[in-house]
Amino acid sequence: MSFLKSIFGPSQDEIWSQIAAEIGGDYIDGGFWNKSELRFRHGEWELLLDTYTVSTSNGKTSSSTTYTRLRAPFVNKDDLYFKIYREGFFATVGKFFGMQDINIGDPYFDDSFVIKGNQEVKIRQLLADAELKKLIDRQPQVHLEIRDDEGWFGGDFPEGTDELYFQRVGLMKETQELKDLFQLFCRTLERLVQIDSAYEDDPKVKL
Repeated sequence: MSFLKSIFGPSQDEIWSQIAAEIGGDYIDGGFWNKSELRFRHGEWELLLDTYTVSTSNGKTSSSTTYTRLRAPFVNKDDLYFKIYREGFFATVGKFFGMQDINIGDPYFDDSFVIKGNQEVKIRQLLADAELKKLIDRQPQVHLEIRDDEGWFGGDFPEGTDELYFQRVGLMKETQELKDLFQLFCRTLERLVQIDSAYEDDPKVKL
């Protein structure tokens, strides 16, 4: 065992490649210059796990924060949008435009998470699933949402195609949390089909 490994534990490459092998995904080692990523296909959907870094500077000092994210484009049937995050995660952020606070009638879940969305009935249907709620709760940090494209620094999606999106601060290397995260995405996409808010079709978007 190397000295660095004894201090910091297994590397991202080791953990992510191991998970890829166990779940049947593909791990691409980006090397020194490019980002590493893990791709996993579930039915017609491709899930992409990677990281990105945001740098900030006030003119005197600078800092950077790394985020782990998981994304999956899908064909959105009825323009459903939502954000789910733990209570306090966005305590300093105001209301999301076009979205309302939603309670689903589960006291534990409603107390633990903030749910915002544009279709209350559909979101209640989505979360009327014990397995899905359990998978959300297993993530110590969770910010799960449907967004309509990749934002300012990414490309636009075709009409009717949106993205299931998760992010958290830091580099995720906890094996079980990562496996649970992939299960969370698969279950969410399946539930979106079940409540008639998504098609199982190939979204024809390559991230």
